[in-house]
Amino acid sequence: MTQPRGQWSGRLGFILAAAGSAIGLGNLWKFPYMAYENQGGAFVLIYIVAVLAVGIPIMMAEILLGRRYQKSPVGAFLRAGADKVGGKLWAGVGFLGVTAGFVILSYYSVVAGWTIHYILMAIAGKLGELARQPELLQNHFVNEFLQNSRLQITYHLVFMALTTAAVYFGVKRGIERVARYLMPILFGILFFLLIYSATTPGFGRAIGFLFQANFAAVDRYGFLEAMGQAFFSLSLGMGAMLTYGSYMNRSGSIPKSTLQISALDTLIGLVACVIMFSIIFSFDMEIQKSSSILFTTLPTVLVQLPGGNWVNGLFYLLIAFAALTSTISLLEVVSSFAIDELKWSRRRATLTMGSSIAVFGILNALSNGASAPLSTFNPLGRSSTAGVFGTLDFLAANWFLPVGGLLIALFVGWFLGRRDAREELEAGHGVMTGFGVWRFLIRFVAPIAVAAIIVSVILGYEYQ
Repeated sequence: MTQPRGQWSGRLGFILAAAGSAIGLGNLWKFPYMAYENQGGAFVLIYIVAVLAVGIPIMMAEILLGRRYQKSPVGAFLRAGADKVGGKLWAGVGFLGVTAGFVILSYYSVVAGWTIHYILMAIAGKLGELARQPELLQNHFVNEFLQNSRLQITYHLVFMALTTAAVYFGVKRGIERVARYLMPILFGILFFLLIYSATTPGFGRAIGFLFQANFAAVDRYGFLEAMGQAFFSLSLGMGAMLTYGSYMNRSGSIPKSTLQISALDTLIGLVACVIMFSIIFSFDMEIQKSSSILFTTLPTVLVQLPGGNWVNGLFYLLIAFAALTSTISLLEVVSSFAIDELKWSRRRATLTMGSSIAVFGILNALSNGASAPLSTFNPLGRSSTAGVFGTLDFLAANWFLPVGGLLIALFVGWFLGRRDAREELEAGHGVMTGFGVWRFLIRFVAPIAVAAIIVSVILGYEYQ
């Protein structure tokens, strides 16, 4: 039987949920690292331009498709492509997103589970004790925690259980309700840490570093990294925005909502930069892209601040909340496919898909070890994980997402039709004076930019 399609209670619910999907570990660690590596200001400006020229047009295209066809990625492309060149083959774009969401969530939840361990250690006071002796914390993380498969699997399952519970209760009572609670708390923690960072010696230098542009310090790879981060940071290419868009009513404005989601995502990234750079410059911290620095070096620095143990706890709570809002969107993409295309009930779809992903994550942890650099922190680089699971992770992050984003841009820009696109974007918005600009960006600029990311992967460039 066809089930009634869930809807957001209003625009705020949609914006908070979609922003939660976009705001994740990449904003809190990967973006600050990239900005730091590329000398701050100029990279940030390039990133913002890339968000405007590439990220926002593709996000609008995803939301447009979701709301117009009221389906998850596979169903939306089946309906949209039925009378177009390629026909049902366009459904493959949706399958790419669903597959990527399945695989990435199985890795993402393992790393997210680490935050639970650190929050509990902070509450017990153990994190502060270990962090005051860097060699002890390093030994604990590498030789005790990462080697303890039972503990890692337990935290992974706890995180998947929280994710599954949110999706189980549906759009309004589950996903939106969680977003309405978690996002304000996330913003509050970030604001507190920002104010706190203003009291550190490195705050002034951090502001100057972040907002003074030196374009000579950014090479062509910096431009590619800025474009790549603009694409991945907004949770594009996997159908999350398309799926969330399918729950949006026609009284809401797609252009306004997209701008607000993108602005929130970018603002969080910039605030994270200020916080991280203040810490880096206050303690002459050696920064690395590896995920392990979040759980080894950073706590040893944070503990030196007044109330350091509790600052550590707040920091990992922040990471956990950001990760949870992202994992919810990933599971919803997979579950919505089962609901729409397999005609499963939400209960069956959520429990079955959540359990399958949880098992896949366990197998990955046992097979490869969770200590390997994950695509969560390096979505464009070649994963060093070995075996079948590492290969699937690399394919999902480096191929499925950018190829999916490229095909979404090409489909909406060249196959959907000008009238259909304009009609959907103006529903709930009114006359869209910038429609011509958006159409130019989605037809030419966005595809070229995403294609450049794909070519860089083909040529073997590693974003390390």
